[in-house]
Amino acid sequence: MAAKSNSNHLPTPILDTVRSNLLEKITNEGGYAYVSMNTRTTEADDIRAAEAGLEMAWEQLHSGPWHSVLPIWRDAYAMSCLHVASFQYRNGDFKEALKVLDMGLIMGGNLLRQDLDSAINLISLTKSRIISNGSNDEYLEERKMMETGNFNGFSSSSNVAEMLEVLPNKSLSCKIVETKSSLSLESFLCDYFLSSTPVIISDSISHWPASKKWKDIDYLKTVAGDRTVPVEVGKNYLCQDWKQEMITFSQFLERVQSNECCPPGPTYLAQHPLFEQIQELRKDILVPDYCFVGGGELRSLNAWFGPAGTVTPLHHDPHHNILAQVVGRKYIRLYPASISEDLYPFTETMLCNSSQVDLDNLDAKEFPKATNLDFMDCILDEGQMLYIPPKWWHYVRSLTTSFSVSFWWSEGNS
Repeated sequence: MAAKSNSNHLPTPILDTVRSNLLEKITNEGGYAYVSMNTRTTEADDIRAAEAGLEMAWEQLHSGPWHSVLPIWRDAYAMSCLHVASFQYRNGDFKEALKVLDMGLIMGGNLLRQDLDSAINLISLTKSRIISNGSNDEYLEERKMMETGNFNGFSSSSNVAEMLEVLPNKSLSCKIVETKSSLSLESFLCDYFLSSTPVIISDSISHWPASKKWKDIDYLKTVAGDRTVPVEVGKNYLCQDWKQEMITFSQFLERVQSNECCPPGPTYLAQHPLFEQIQELRKDILVPDYCFVGGGELRSLNAWFGPAGTVTPLHHDPHHNILAQVVGRKYIRLYPASISEDLYPFTETMLCNSSQVDLDNLDAKEFPKATNLDFMDCILDEGQMLYIPPKWWHYVRSLTTSFSVSFWWSEGNS
């Protein structure tokens, strides 16, 4: 049975300040029914009105392409998430409250982000106190289930012959990416950054708390288990049977732990700003000093977490990129930007940074120019970082259960 919380409502200081102005803007966009439900939620303390408002805002988010959704409806969605979560919090339904608040972070606007973060922190703290007092049997039972085992497949040992069976043709037969231990910033700038040359940097992240903590499934479930995250299911985003799902982090970890890979394919937490959403995990990593070379600024910090066999197809990115391999190992193949046309980029705007060439099943008749191109590749081992220059094409395959972090940064004007 869920435990009742001691407080009636989640504190929402930002929402309390902007509510009237927000509702006026929603009214101006024709959201009369939504405003009516919102008013009924606050004045009559009606959970059904709160849920109806949430559904209305959700429909607006799916009324067309994402880029055409009015920002005011993203803020309206975040507001409704706070309302519904407040009712769930009062009833002690912490899992559902966290799920709704995470949806607010993922799909809502930035206006109420501080309220969403504060609400999540309060619920997490309340939940921890209840568990420590032994008054919530559901969480105690879940904790007991966690203690039955850790991840399988974190070992970095693997037979080369076995690896080659799953890797693209000609893998590890051309130029191997150079590896440097504790590379100085000056050497990185002069020898690799300025010449746009990939390099593996070793012995640079062993001091991160994540290096030990992220191998412990108990730790991951404790700090993030009830949080909702978007995952990809299928071979990769270019395949027709690829799809996205919203599941809890615990559910995701259980799929990884069981190495579940039924049709349409493995589950992958890919290119998601997990560390903006879950601050506890952000504390486990550090931004490498290399990301400040060039006088630019950090653009994004994303998580890539999944079982062996997850694939990111051949593509390129606009920014400087350091891929830090925290847990497990990956195979990465790289092609320079100068041969882009020989890699047959998609012509559609949304996919123009992706190649039509499937390296796992290369069709030489359809893509003859891609068959004999020179490339660089490597096995990125646990504890290493790979620098990928802007516009360099890269294909990535996880060889074991893997947790990676990518740091994108831009170059300064100078």
